Amino acid sequence: MEKRELSEKELREKKLSLAKGTKYLLDIMFYSGILVTISLPFSLKYIGKYLEAVEEHYLPAVIIFAILGVLALLLINELRKMFGTVLAENCFVPENVASLRRMGDLSFFIAAMSAVRCVVYLTIAMLVIILVFIIAGMFSKVLAMVFEEAVRYKKENDLTI
Repeated sequence: MEKRELSEKELREKKLSLAKGTKYLLDIMFYSGILVTISLPFSLKYIGKYLEAVEEHYLPAVIIFAILGVLALLLINELRKMFGTVLAENCFVPENVASLRRMGDLSFFIAAMSAVRCVVYLTIAMLVIILVFIIAGMFSKVLAMVFEEAVRYKKENDLTI
């Protein structure tokens, strides 16, 4: 019996270790994303030397990618908040339901801005990105509903003696 408890403890520690690693990765993505978004005017000017479409549509590209960058940063920040609750071992909270809903909205906005970008210049990769973010938006909305039910069950369970 004692050996079983030890393995469950080890499993729990591995899960927390994975969550911590993911949280650190999200932190790196968040702060790197800030730098990339801020540097867009300069980096797109440089890329424009090699890609005619970027040079030709420089200002719209800066605006569109800046909006996409900010939306992506907001989405990553919601994930960071959620991982904070995972690390605190308290994930079924109303704040995560709200985060999932916002992540769904942000995913749909990213898909819409990517569609706007396709008007400026179309690439197959951007069509794939639009599809991925539409699916991510729907997934986040459904997961928000699941979490909302889990929060409700948790509240009921907490009130039960």
